[in-house]
Amino acid sequence: MFQQNLDWLREHRITEMECIVPDMTGVARGKIVPKDKFISETEMRLPEAVLMQTVTGDYPDDSMLDLTDPDMVLQPDPATLRLVPWATDPTAQLIYDCFRADGTPVDIAPRNVLRRVLSLYDAKGWAPVVAPEMEFYLLSPNPDPDIPLAPPVGRTGRAEFGRRSYAIDAVNEFDPLFEDIYDYCHAQNLEVDTLIHEVGTAQMEINFLHGDAMSLADQVFLFKRTVREAAFRHNMYATFMAKPMENEPGSAMHIHQSLADKETGKNIFSNADGSPSDLFFNFIAGLQHYLPEVMPLFAPYVNSFRRLSPYMAAPTNVEWGYDNRTVGLRVPHSSAAGRRVENRVPGVDVNPYIAMAATLACGYLGIIKNMKPRDPCQSDAYELPYQFPHSTEESLVRLARCEDIAEILGPRFVKMYVGMKQKEFSEYFRVISPWERKFLLLHV
Repeated sequence: MFQQNLDWLREHRITEMECIVPDMTGVARGKIVPKDKFISETEMRLPEAVLMQTVTGDYPDDSMLDLTDPDMVLQPDPATLRLVPWATDPTAQLIYDCFRADGTPVDIAPRNVLRRVLSLYDAKGWAPVVAPEMEFYLLSPNPDPDIPLAPPVGRTGRAEFGRRSYAIDAVNEFDPLFEDIYDYCHAQNLEVDTLIHEVGTAQMEINFLHGDAMSLADQVFLFKRTVREAAFRHNMYATFMAKPMENEPGSAMHIHQSLADKETGKNIFSNADGSPSDLFFNFIAGLQHYLPEVMPLFAPYVNSFRRLSPYMAAPTNVEWGYDNRTVGLRVPHSSAAGRRVENRVPGVDVNPYIAMAATLACGYLGIIKNMKPRDPCQSDAYELPYQFPHSTEESLVRLARCEDIAEILGPRFVKMYVGMKQKEFSEYFRVISPWERKFLLLHV
């Protein structure tokens, strides 16, 4: 495989390599090195603490860190070699896996967390199949974070207004941008499928073709960067923030999930006669039971919880139903071969490796514990009680106490993730908001 990579680098006349490690927040960390240095030294070293940086660039409290700050041994995954199509000079990118000096995987690295969950399915002879749907907003440039966000100007010379869900002309407003996005995705073998205009003003959605969970997590990770880079080149911002504007719907990463038998390739959510299998219902039950316990993995920031409100195209519970978009777990109408569960809870601000590991972990626990789901919801689920934690603090406490999830994802990973998010929340909590100054300064 390494020789094939060398031939590929020569064929594309690559001069630089972006050596990338996804951290816990989903940020691309790593190094940019000349091609010749990469060829002579394919392994790389970075401190393990790099994985635990908060979104502000800080770290969890010292009590959670190894103060000797050991290096990880980073090894490239040859299957992730791709062009960087927006680079000025011929540049390639490669995702690395994290190991300790003794060769054991670093248990807090997001790719290793997902790989740990996939190994459990592999031992059962099953292969998870996923298909993510990515929602995001296009915005006018906003270099001052104190100024509210606004939609960009399209080809008509006017900024979009109102609701234009599924409007073809609304997508055509930004044709040059989307042509670049599709070109960039094609150059990187990102298997994007449908493009639609979503409910929000200048809110878009791109769906991925279904496939292997690790491959799709890699593609989502790279896709976010791709869309942002393409938007920059058209004097716009693209944001994957879960709730960027107060009067607009939030953005989700819906995950369609099914399980295939590794030997036959058949969907084991369906029986031979086409009816839903017991495993299908067990999987749903696991999601119902554990999703509220792992919300920091699906709603990782304070802003994430703002998205989960009634009648804003986001779930407020983990009820399930057939072709019901008001529930957290939707089962689309499909053939027996296409039977799947759509997890509508994750925001698009998630780390894709961690979110996919978490949703598959919940379903796996439902199967091995032979859990039974509640009856499907056939009405408006927004009329039912809110079933998620009400705050970041509460969600972190529940995740820290959930031993079943820690056993699946890894106890050290859960501990470090909670510590990182607690640090982020404490930084957020120190900030005095405009709302507080507006309503409290002279009135209380």
